[in-house]
Amino acid sequence: MNPLLERDFFMADAEAHVMPDGRLYIVGSTDISGSRDYCSHVYHIWSTDDPLLRGWVDHGVVFENSAERPSVPGSPGTRLYAPDMAYKNGRYYLYICGSDNFEAVASSDSVSGPYGDVHMIKGADGDGIDPTVFVDDDGQAYYLWGQFSLRGAKLADNMYELEGEIKNGILTEQRHGFHEGASMRKINGRYYIFYTDVSRGKATCISYATSDHPLGPYEKGGVVVDNTYCDPGTWNDHGSVQYFGGRWFVFYHRSSQGRDTCRRVCAEPLDVMPDGSIKEAVMTSSGADLPVDAHTDTDASVACRVTGSTYITPDPENPGAEILTKCGGGSWAEAWAEYRPVDFGAGAKRFFATASGKGRITVMTEKDGRIGSVEINGEHRYEVNTGLSASPSGVQSLWLLFDRGLTDLISFRFE
Repeated sequence: MNPLLERDFFMADAEAHVMPDGRLYIVGSTDISGSRDYCSHVYHIWSTDDPLLRGWVDHGVVFENSAERPSVPGSPGTRLYAPDMAYKNGRYYLYICGSDNFEAVASSDSVSGPYGDVHMIKGADGDGIDPTVFVDDDGQAYYLWGQFSLRGAKLADNMYELEGEIKNGILTEQRHGFHEGASMRKINGRYYIFYTDVSRGKATCISYATSDHPLGPYEKGGVVVDNTYCDPGTWNDHGSVQYFGGRWFVFYHRSSQGRDTCRRVCAEPLDVMPDGSIKEAVMTSSGADLPVDAHTDTDASVACRVTGSTYITPDPENPGAEILTKCGGGSWAEAWAEYRPVDFGAGAKRFFATASGKGRITVMTEKDGRIGSVEINGEHRYEVNTGLSASPSGVQSLWLLFDRGLTDLISFRFE
């Protein structure tokens, strides 16, 4: 279910890799709930062995660069931006960057760290953000980094020195819509770079470009996922693509709390076509998991799209949980939350909601249209219900429309 990790943990810029033990590992920058700053001073690594992307294990803080525990020479206390990780010759490497544009690598004998023995990446250090590292089938590693114009070079066997010419403009904003967040993979013998794309007006897309050579030239493909409508304040996206459990997935992030930060990692299955093209995935509530069961209590904060000043925010009554809130501002007629896919089974006749505030929630499904509404009028959360004018059945999308007023929605179900 999306988001993938525990609700009180905010991971952005997720890089996903299957390591030699067969588990899927993700590392990313760590946002702080309620903060308007991007990222913090620590990295965590999480892992799972479940092909439905359940049961994530937090391996804890694997690297820290705080004022109390400085780890990066020349950049003590600098916030840690998007990382990447790699494995080569029995050692694990964590590639890191920061808010002052440093670029470095730490290493460990264990995938779960802790990571130390920091080396700056000479030639890239101070030159940008968002490193990605790719180890080819022949063992040659490549290092790419940058914002607006992607640069790259071969990595020496020590995994921290660049070798040969640094190539500039591998991807550019003008030719590819490249903003930042490059992530390199190889699919069926061809090289792919997944990256944050501004072609739709904001940096909300992850798109791809392909080449026959690691350092290009690259031809732009299409959009892989677009997180527009994940939150009214969303600005950017950054992620990766990984094959695991017999399927390809795109890992990306969604912002929350009505701002461009407070981002959480999500995932969607991908269709890689025989010709190498990739179909654009849509944001869902379920991700790799089974559809949402309409007949069980559903956490309202698993909405995959929201709009009209509706957003996901921490539950003030339950630490570690979240709710969906409709606050002031925006057009009431455009305030809604989408859930997809939802399995209604053989059908449903009533809608139940646990909510508080003052307003009205209207129920709308993909196949049946508007089929009912409930009035909310209570300072404290309580359960309301209504009969439905049609019986939704099967697997389809669900929208809850906030027609007026200020409302907090905690959960819902159908019977």
